[in-house]
Amino acid sequence: MRIALFATCIVDALYPKVALATVRVLERLGHEVVFPPGQGCCSQMHVNSGYLRDALPVVRNHVKAFSTADFDVAVAPSGSCVASLGHQQPMVARSGGDEDLACQAEEVAATTYELSQLLVDVLGVTDAAEQLGSWFPHSVTYHPSCHGMRLLRLGDRQKDLVRSVAGLEFTELPDADECCGFGGTFALKNPDVSAAMAEEKIANIESTGADLCTGGDASCLMHLGGAMARRSTPARVVHFAEILASTRENPLEATGPVELSIPRPASSVPSPHTTAGGTR
Repeated sequence: MRIALFATCIVDALYPKVALATVRVLERLGHEVVFPPGQGCCSQMHVNSGYLRDALPVVRNHVKAFSTADFDVAVAPSGSCVASLGHQQPMVARSGGDEDLACQAEEVAATTYELSQLLVDVLGVTDAAEQLGSWFPHSVTYHPSCHGMRLLRLGDRQKDLVRSVAGLEFTELPDADECCGFGGTFALKNPDVSAAMAEEKIANIESTGADLCTGGDASCLMHLGGAMARRSTPARVVHFAEILASTRENPLEATGPVELSIPRPASSVPSPHTTAGGTR
């Protein structure tokens, strides 16, 4: 399968190894990953701040980049950005009087999946240790993002994949469905409320005793990671794509700053069993 990577702004600018980890996981399954040139923001920041007119050229750029590319499905390691494609982009186009663009945006959104959606629903991956060779011998808890839960309705897809990683000790997060306080521009416009929400979330993370908190949105993890650093919390954050990409041969280093080294695929990495969706 030919899969187009939608990197998203925050991943591209601040957490590029999340994108690299996504590519590594998909290539491990035998798929070709391509990167449509010209892609940029999904317009979520503009829309959430009420700037629909300014969002229109951003939507137009995204639709052009992905409607002209050659791929079977697209994927992004971000629940909020994938949700924005279907929830906001057609609305922005229609508010600007461009029905053709709205229809094209709907078509692009229909073929774009959040990473766990693609792995579970399309590629049939349910056991990361068995099918991906994932190995991560650390204690982990999981924070589900609001957009992933409420707009994409991801359910436990991300959490179940993390729990299936070899060597990983998983602990449930108390009040996991409560917002971390980021909310995009909400954190900038309401910093005191945002910080208080982060403090509550971090207290729950600390209560689990886990070394790391994972999730599927780099923006939420950025918010929590920054707050953790300011209060010298021993726990750290890591995107679940990096955990899935971690193997015995090429482990995710978690003794200092969480870093994933991603060299070219080694022949020693075990080939996963055949799964649904044409993987190998």
